[in-house]
Amino acid sequence: MTSPGENRRRFLQTATAAAAGVSLGSSTAAEAGQSASHRPDLTADVLVCGSGCAGTAAALAAARSGANTLLIEKAPFAGGIITCVGLPYFDGIANIRDRRIVVRGIALELLSKSGVCAPDAKSVDKHNPTIPNTFEFKLLLDGLLREQQDRLDVLFNSMVCGVETQGQRIESVQVANKDGLVRIRPQVVIDCTGDGDVAAWSGAPFEQNAEVQPLTLHFRIGQVKNSPLLSQNCRSALQAAQQRGELPHYYGPGVMFLFGAGEVYVHGVRVPANPTSAADLTRAEMQGRADAHAMFRAWKREVPGFEQAYFLEAYPWIGVRESRRLIGQHVLREDDLMQARRFDDAVATGCWYLDLHPNQTTVGSANNFQPEKHQPDPYEIPYRSLLPQKIENLLVAGRCHSATRGAHASTRVTATAMALGEAAGVAAALAVASRRSPQEIGGVKVRETLAARNAGPFTDA
Repeated sequence: MTSPGENRRRFLQTATAAAAGVSLGSSTAAEAGQSASHRPDLTADVLVCGSGCAGTAAALAAARSGANTLLIEKAPFAGGIITCVGLPYFDGIANIRDRRIVVRGIALELLSKSGVCAPDAKSVDKHNPTIPNTFEFKLLLDGLLREQQDRLDVLFNSMVCGVETQGQRIESVQVANKDGLVRIRPQVVIDCTGDGDVAAWSGAPFEQNAEVQPLTLHFRIGQVKNSPLLSQNCRSALQAAQQRGELPHYYGPGVMFLFGAGEVYVHGVRVPANPTSAADLTRAEMQGRADAHAMFRAWKREVPGFEQAYFLEAYPWIGVRESRRLIGQHVLREDDLMQARRFDDAVATGCWYLDLHPNQTTVGSANNFQPEKHQPDPYEIPYRSLLPQKIENLLVAGRCHSATRGAHASTRVTATAMALGEAAGVAAALAVASRRSPQEIGGVKVRETLAARNAGPFTDA
């Protein structure tokens, strides 16, 4: 396989030719353009598609395991829901009942390097700790990815746009970026796109409900004065705004002083949409921005403490909770969670409650479920939930792994996605090293390798 350094050399050659075409005469430009259109294929031991919570962990795990790895991401930075959507919570890292950490490995490394806890912490102050700064989290991920540059190439601003299969194998993945259409030929692919794009386009079975959980745009407002009645007054103002026809849907809202004095972070936009439809996703992004600003206007007009407030920012992407879900070798079910079922091939632990958001306004709470009635004990997620049917050199990690809709409502959260990504990265590297498919290496071997790194399932720790 081509090394990361060789891939970088090929990209630089293409970029140099294209630049020469721009700066010289028309005939030379045409020749350089023709050269650029015949780009050499890139290769990798492991190709990770998507650099959110799952994909970043997968790429780091694969590279640290010795596999030549290529990570592609459509955003200009890694971090997914934390950096693109602005959700600063490490949901799922600790049991809600005793705050005992159940997801270690890379997830705990990221939390500790963000200054939240010690590297060897066994518990945290609250079950869903928050990082102090989402921009600094981007820098942290940049640094960790660069540390692996001898085995890891990263291409931001690059979107998966096609998959070519032959028999039961993915032969190549097509990526669109500033170099044009680039074909990548990997030995193993890890789909961490969130929406299961690679799995769906390769022909692996998946499912998607006709109605999925709503999308949410997160935003921040500066120069707000806190008061005991602030949340109550914010809710009342949104109720009035909805009655006036200014706000189609919302929930909560969650108005929180997380990042600094006088600055509120808002979790309250609710947009029903199909995130795997380009047109509907576009509509949802526009609606989310309109709703966020409608909330701000209502509060500034009616809520004491917002007199001097200003709209600071809406994060660049609307957050997606649910879309495609793999139908894999094992479909994780609600009773697997609620009965805390154990698996010999377990590779991760989950602990979040069954967090299903309805596509309608709910006032005063994030959803209609009572966590104490739908709160499992820490449960195990088997390796087989990362393995698709029909495609032998593919792993799927993050919220698009194999689970029912109810189980997915728990497993979709940030720290659980990191654990699944780390497991997939380790598995992919083991498959490459042994020249076998991910299905052939077996989850027990993956679990043992994770355990040696103080990662993997910790239900009984």
